[in-house]
Amino acid sequence: MSRGALVSLEGGEGAGKSSALASLRERIEARGLGVIATREPGGTPLGEALRALVLDKAQRGLCAESELLLMFASRAQLVREIVEPALAAGTWVVTDRFTDASYAYQGAGRGQPAARIAELERWAANGLVPDLTLLLDVPVALGLARAHGRGEVDRFEQEQASFFERVRSAYRERAAVEPRRIRVIDASRDIEAVRADVVAAIDAFVDLRAGGS
Repeated sequence: MSRGALVSLEGGEGAGKSSALASLRERIEARGLGVIATREPGGTPLGEALRALVLDKAQRGLCAESELLLMFASRAQLVREIVEPALAAGTWVVTDRFTDASYAYQGAGRGQPAARIAELERWAANGLVPDLTLLLDVPVALGLARAHGRGEVDRFEQEQASFFERVRSAYRERAAVEPRRIRVIDASRDIEAVRADVVAAIDAFVDLRAGGS
């Protein structure tokens, strides 16, 4: 049995990750592969409890260090309870965010050192890195307009535009450094155009994996 693959979706607020995640899951299933979908923070009972905490607007006093550790506490549980067992069983995992988000949000956004995040990635996330990451890139103003149009905002969505500009820049820099793993998709377009690129990207990746097996 071949090991499953970990595919992550990344992007700022209003990038359309939820729709893209559904398209990813459907396409992988259509290719005859077992797949589960999850999200970060969240994905497990502990992770969902931590998600509610870090997104709660009442937690405005949450310091950057605590936020980073809570994100990795959720990730550590997800990796050990869900992701690693699924991959070992040959199941693919698609996730709404993974550790790239910590480098962008807690690193560039909150000012946490990259070396600190890398150590947590090695230890708490057990060194697990996605096999493929699709970065849904959208201009900050457009993304925030979409997010705010959905209704009440969470603790992250109420941040200033400058915070999200740092986040977007960090994502784009990571994509430039790791172009084979991180594929950038223009998410400023309509949902069908984005979906087409998501499907094309996962088809190419599935074909690549099949050719190498």
